[in-house]
Amino acid sequence: MRVLIPNLGSTSLKYRLLRFPGEQQLAAGRMERIGRPGGDAASYSDAIGSVLREVGEIQAVGFKAVHAGPFYRGTFRIDDGLLAALEEYAPAAPLHNGIYLEGIREFRALCPGLPLVAVMETGFHSTVPDHASTYGIPAEWRRRHGIRRYGFHGASHRSIGRRVPALLGAEESGLRTISCHLGGSSSICAIRNGRSCDVSMGFSPQTGLENATRHGELDPFAVLFLMDRLGMSAAAMRDTLVRDGGLAGLSGIAGGDVRDIEAAAREGSEAAELALAVFAYQAKKTIGAFAAAMGGADALAFTGGIGENSASLRQRICDGLQFLGIELDPERNAAAVPDCSIGRRGSRVACLVLAAQEELVVGREVYRLLGGGPPSG
Repeated sequence: MRVLIPNLGSTSLKYRLLRFPGEQQLAAGRMERIGRPGGDAASYSDAIGSVLREVGEIQAVGFKAVHAGPFYRGTFRIDDGLLAALEEYAPAAPLHNGIYLEGIREFRALCPGLPLVAVMETGFHSTVPDHASTYGIPAEWRRRHGIRRYGFHGASHRSIGRRVPALLGAEESGLRTISCHLGGSSSICAIRNGRSCDVSMGFSPQTGLENATRHGELDPFAVLFLMDRLGMSAAAMRDTLVRDGGLAGLSGIAGGDVRDIEAAAREGSEAAELALAVFAYQAKKTIGAFAAAMGGADALAFTGGIGENSASLRQRICDGLQFLGIELDPERNAAAVPDCSIGRRGSRVACLVLAAQEELVVGREVYRLLGGGPPSG
């Protein structure tokens, strides 16, 4: 089965074509500045058409879709009901759901009858117990409106949960792993027995750690206070919080790219240094909290653009966690190339840097759902 996995951005389209069951990569590519002057395509429809011509025959398309509420946490054939749920929860994930809705509709129009599958980013976290996923709000809000901690980056955390036992030569049962997906969008997940048992993101991808342009942890009453004081509408506040918050808001550097922030910090920017310090502190605190929730940790894994490439932030995050048995080897950390160990020899907790494999997880789920193989775990 030839499965196309598109990764949709606001002006970009990355893709991989995988063949199952052998999991061979047949093609991969990236289109940038879609719909912009000098871009690779004039519209998303043109970009998708170009990709389809490039890859040739396919049997299915798998989407790493983000948020469709409480009834769509898993892997599903895309139908009108799922599209309606993506529309309903778009206000909770405005940077993600809108572009995936556009992309899915374009594939539907260009490939009528082709199986389209959504592998929801919330699916892996459906095993988080009620005591960890329930907010202190009226029960009616929880029942009628689906307000709960969902968690995201499910494909990445699922991959880490499955690969760490294999890399360590350990049984999945009983293993306690803390998975740090750090990038333009970041979250941390506590994984026990291969299953998510807690996650830093909550009802929306806004919460938890600071992201590139999204605010992270924030008291909702601060938002209400500012809306009253500044006379802001909900739409205006939502747009500000998703585009001007997070590391961009802290550092004053548009886009909030950690590479730019680290460069500015080296040149003496106090705002950039504060952004890095806040990010590292929140990550460190979350790792400690999840170790407490699981009664300890056996492995700590870093993945994502920051997790794989920023040795300095990995060191900042882990400094002071020696009491948990987390000890990095400075030389191994500085030279890390995924997949590898960065822990000091003898460290009680295995410390790893792993390449993100989200597209492979999505492809496996598509193949499983369409009757091609066993559950991916």
